[in-house]
Amino acid sequence: MTKRLHPTFEFGDFRIDLAKRRLTRKEGEAVPLRPRVFDTLLHLVEHSGKVLEKEELMAAIWPDQIVEENNLSQNISVLRRALGDNSAAPSYIMTVSGRGYRFLAEVRGDAGSEVALARGQPAPPDSPMRAMAVLPFKPVVPEQQNPVLEFGMADTLITKLGNNREIIVRPLSSVRKYAAPDQDPLVAGRALEVESVLDGEIQRSGDKIRVTARLLTVADGSSLWAGTFDEKFTDVFAVQDAISQKVVQALAVRLHGEEKKRLTKHGTENIAAYEQYLLGRYHWNRLTPPELAISIGYFQQATSLDGDFAQAYCGLAEAYRALAITGDVRPQETMPQAKTAAQRALEIDPSLADAHASLIFICNWFDWDWAGALKHAQQAFELNPNSGLARAGHAQTLSDLGRHDEAIAEAARARELDPVSLIINTIEGSILYFARRDAEAAARLQKTLELEPNFWIARLFLGKILMQKEKFAEALESFERARKFSHGNSETLGMIGYVLALSGETAKARAGLEELKALSAARYIPPHNMAVIHLGLGEREEAFASLETAFQDHDVRLSFLRVDPKWDAFRSDPRFGALLARLGL
Repeated sequence: MTKRLHPTFEFGDFRIDLAKRRLTRKEGEAVPLRPRVFDTLLHLVEHSGKVLEKEELMAAIWPDQIVEENNLSQNISVLRRALGDNSAAPSYIMTVSGRGYRFLAEVRGDAGSEVALARGQPAPPDSPMRAMAVLPFKPVVPEQQNPVLEFGMADTLITKLGNNREIIVRPLSSVRKYAAPDQDPLVAGRALEVESVLDGEIQRSGDKIRVTARLLTVADGSSLWAGTFDEKFTDVFAVQDAISQKVVQALAVRLHGEEKKRLTKHGTENIAAYEQYLLGRYHWNRLTPPELAISIGYFQQATSLDGDFAQAYCGLAEAYRALAITGDVRPQETMPQAKTAAQRALEIDPSLADAHASLIFICNWFDWDWAGALKHAQQAFELNPNSGLARAGHAQTLSDLGRHDEAIAEAARARELDPVSLIINTIEGSILYFARRDAEAAARLQKTLELEPNFWIARLFLGKILMQKEKFAEALESFERARKFSHGNSETLGMIGYVLALSGETAKARAGLEELKALSAARYIPPHNMAVIHLGLGEREEAFASLETAFQDHDVRLSFLRVDPKWDAFRSDPRFGALLARLGL
């Protein structure tokens, strides 16, 4: 059998790229599919024209697992919706009564290609490893910790090594919890679900740095590479280049053209700007409003020291964007700045997938430019198909547009790329909630809370699910915990007032509304968060007035309005339909 690097299949108006595990329409638009659904399609296409027994299909898609026939039926149903197929008059997938299924369309392309790797089967021994993690570097002397430098070295290497299509590199947000000096790198690697892990130590003394690094195989702890570097701190970029190149060589990663250039490309040659950038990234990764505000100051310092430092503009865009939804700040004071910074980053370096990822959320939350969000998603995937953040942003956009099956598939793909990311797991749970799949949503959010019990956004959405089930006491407890862990985010206050109103605690709900009004005299309170309490109290006119103010303010929470179940009571009101139309929904 001939082995091809990039086998493809084409049928009808669709194309399958096995190397990317991607289904696209003829015009290039991606059709997100969950991994098992993709495997189902692949097996059907590979055996086009042949009747495949249900047992054969289930054995191919779920090897070494016992599953019910309903799992296969659900996959076929999802595929038919994705392909626009009709089971009564099929163009692609025909049900053969009592037996299984037949793929009807003519298949063009590399039909004889080897597809084991595309299906996620174990790679042969000489294949490059598919996923790795770079852990925060440790201090050589524990009493001389420098967390900004330790995290910064890992962060820079993650960026360098992640700029290719051959390996998936876990982001800093997922590895930052493994920073303890006595952290076992193999334990971290198993938790992060990677094949290899880069671990190291770094120490700065005056203008000198010492860096040691080792690349380990997680399965057996064997060393793939190790090295030590003693250099001037001003040569830290050369050290990072050398480590990146050694890791790529050890993993037998095949880099092509632009990927080779990006491996040794420096965002800046200005060491002072780089230090300010590291400080910004360190505070940004804490993802609380006060820390985000601090990070903005450092990113601004970095850009003032080097006006062509694209990654610093990228950091600035992400900090402003995150502040818009985690903090009670006026969107006009953060989102235009985020957009300007992301656009400036792309002017300097058009290869930055992260800048496009930021613009997905900005187009979605602030501009309500849904076509723009989808366009930036495709541009991000072309640059880095393994960007979990871009996948999550794409999934959120599809969900907001009511394209639930596609959104769920894309959210699952984002989680596969970054399985321990709190925000990506929570986004997947929220998308399942918006799709009215409450049991699956609750299960995903519970798994998120197993990773971090204090993650307030997961608590917030879990409360919303409990509220829909009219488990008001449990919902209230979940919202109260979200309020505590978020340090009083006003959306948690709004949801507390809403559930109190629904449970008949009218006086307490009104007291919550008055609390928000009082807070609005001192700081910005998103109008949506007042609207939900009016909604719970049955005060329709007041709720619509708050929603109108939210529209004028470009409140980011309006992007969820089309799919948010709590607004179901308003859907028959022409004013609600008119508001959705103004939002482009």
